[in-house]
Amino acid sequence: MARQATRPVPEAQARPAVLFVDDDPMILESLALALEGEYDVITAHSRPQALGALRRMDAPPPLALVDLGLPPRPHQPQEGYGLISDLLHVRPDMKILVLSGQSDAVNIRHALTLGAVDFIPKPCDVPLLRTRLAHQLMMLAAEQAEADEDQGEVGFIGDSSAAETLRALIRQFADTPFPVLVQGESGSGKELVAKYLHRLSRRQAEPFLTVNCAAIPNELLEAQLFGYAKGAYTGAQQARAGFFEDSGDGSLFLDEIGDMPPELQAKLLRVLENGEYHRLGETQARTSRARIIAATNRDLRAEVARGAFRADLYHRLGVLSIGVPPLRERGADVLKLLEHFRGVYCAGGAAFQLAPEAAAFIGRYRFPGNVRELRNIVIRLGAKYPGGRVSIDQLAQEVEPPADATGESAGQISEAIQAEVLRDGFNLEQRLQELERRYIVAALESAGGNLSRAARMLDINRTTLYSRLQRLGIPYSE
Repeated sequence: MARQATRPVPEAQARPAVLFVDDDPMILESLALALEGEYDVITAHSRPQALGALRRMDAPPPLALVDLGLPPRPHQPQEGYGLISDLLHVRPDMKILVLSGQSDAVNIRHALTLGAVDFIPKPCDVPLLRTRLAHQLMMLAAEQAEADEDQGEVGFIGDSSAAETLRALIRQFADTPFPVLVQGESGSGKELVAKYLHRLSRRQAEPFLTVNCAAIPNELLEAQLFGYAKGAYTGAQQARAGFFEDSGDGSLFLDEIGDMPPELQAKLLRVLENGEYHRLGETQARTSRARIIAATNRDLRAEVARGAFRADLYHRLGVLSIGVPPLRERGADVLKLLEHFRGVYCAGGAAFQLAPEAAAFIGRYRFPGNVRELRNIVIRLGAKYPGGRVSIDQLAQEVEPPADATGESAGQISEAIQAEVLRDGFNLEQRLQELERRYIVAALESAGGNLSRAARMLDINRTTLYSRLQRLGIPYSE
């Protein structure tokens, strides 16, 4: 897995690369032939094969074409949804275009919410596909130019109290040598926070390296982090430094830290405590000087409670913690961000305008995909309605269907539950107990340990709460 620099490096290839994933060999071959004069096309027929191809590449491609219906369930969109998330973990700025016959409105909206930038129904018009791919390359170039100009200040758009608090915390923690834990939902801007922490520190001239703990297979992650000696394992033909060593005096950003396997959590804890680590296959201790920034979209306290994350590592990482607010908690910042993205992505052309009722609608929308989703909505509106006035009905076609009381759409719930049930070792009773424990602990914390108040929050009587505390082994005080 290639190391990622502070910002995406412009493609140095004569032809930009595009990853094309489809389970139909005829479509795969015919479109690859049609595009090969302009693009370096990497093909795959399944989600695992696509991820394997990425691991063999020196750097992830800027573009991807993804079918939703992939094996082992080609008549359902779940594998395609999962691949979209996988690809954005590997390269957050990758432009993913969905090319699929599963073009129901629900599928289109959910794919776009997850981070895809376009949806092209099958059968595909090749000239149109070329135009869409070229447009996305232009969008990527615009984003890179914007990032190059954004130096020296915390460039979060918006005047909400949440945005002001975030800016203040970044400035406060930027130059500390201690680890910083960045927490927030997917698409809320955690990696951007990490980059600002580095840019505003005295380490800004040193490397900023990113490793996504969810995107690298467990058996390779240790070698990537710590490096390895020649012959340390099959295929290790020469010694190689890892991320800790290559970071030098700079910053190492550990994204999706909640997905780090337990056996590596202990080794990371040792690095945080005294800087020591070992390359695989070596006995000589080495010392890391890098400042660690970690990020997760998981509730690490809940992960600690269920034994999936080490408590000592959580406390070590979380000495300094920054919570990135979801977009739905930033009020009028939504419209300011929309105006900013419109200026970036509609530069040089006529920009669309929102009708008053459409502007009111987007101000109420909850944005499950956060800032990333808003950016992609703006890109699509700019492409579809240049210089036009966007109505509320036109805008509604670009967003996720209304959510249920939990804040999740029907598609998200179905996908998450199916993935969980199919996981080895799934146990319904255990899962229900975990959920019960989480709600009870949350109520107790909110009630300051007062059992009667917590019982009222949970809408159960005090005796029932007392019995459940004993059954679940939750500590409490009278």
